Amino acid sequence: MTKRVALYTRVSTDSQTVENQHLELKAVADRLGWIIVAELADEGISGAKGRDQRPAFDRLMQMVTRKEIDLIACWSVDRLGRSLQHLISFLTEINERDVGLYLHVQGLDTSTSAGRAMFSMLSVFAEFERSILRERIMAGLKRSTKKAGRPPLDPDKAERVRSELDRGTSINATAKKLRVGVGTVHRIKHKMAQAA
Repeated sequence: MTKRVALYTRVSTDSQTVENQHLELKAVADRLGWIIVAELADEGISGAKGRDQRPAFDRLMQMVTRKEIDLIACWSVDRLGRSLQHLISFLTEINERDVGLYLHVQGLDTSTSAGRAMFSMLSVFAEFERSILRERIMAGLKRSTKKAGRPPLDPDKAERVRSELDRGTSINATAKKLRVGVGTVHRIKHKMAQAA
C-alpha cells in the first residue's frame, strides 16, 4: 500500500534553512514510493515551544487527527521537540491514530517491526524516567522537616511587640527595634484593633 506522507521540518533560527532537510526527506519518499501530501515547516521556532506556538506542527497534528496521512517523515527527533515527555506524548498520539513516524537521522520507522520495537523501548524508558523522578520527589518530601508557611512568632516577642505598640511606637520603629518583619508587626496591630 502506498503511504500518504507529511514531511515536517523545523529550524530554530531565521538564519537557518529547512531546505537540506526537505531535500533528504523527498529523496527518501521517492525511493520508497511514498506520496507526499504535505510539506510543513516551522522556521525560526524553538523545539521547546508548544504546539500552539508552532503553526506547522499544529497543522501536522490536525492531519493526524483527521487521518489524512499514514506517516510523518521528519529529519530528526529533535526537530519534533526537545522534551522526552512531549515526544512520548506525541508518539502515543500518532500511534493511537495508526500514523507511523520516520526519523531520518535516527533511522527509526515505526511502520516497520524494528521501528515499533524501538518505539516500545522509548516508551519504557520514558515511564522509567517518570517513576524515578516521582520516587525522588517523594523521598525529598519525606526527608524535608520544613513545614509550609511561616514559623510562628515566639510568644514572648509577640508580647513585646504589643507592649511597644501600646506605648505608641510606630510599626516601623517597633519592627526595627525588635528585629521583626514590618508585616508581622502590622498583623499584630490589626489583631489588637479587632480585639479592642
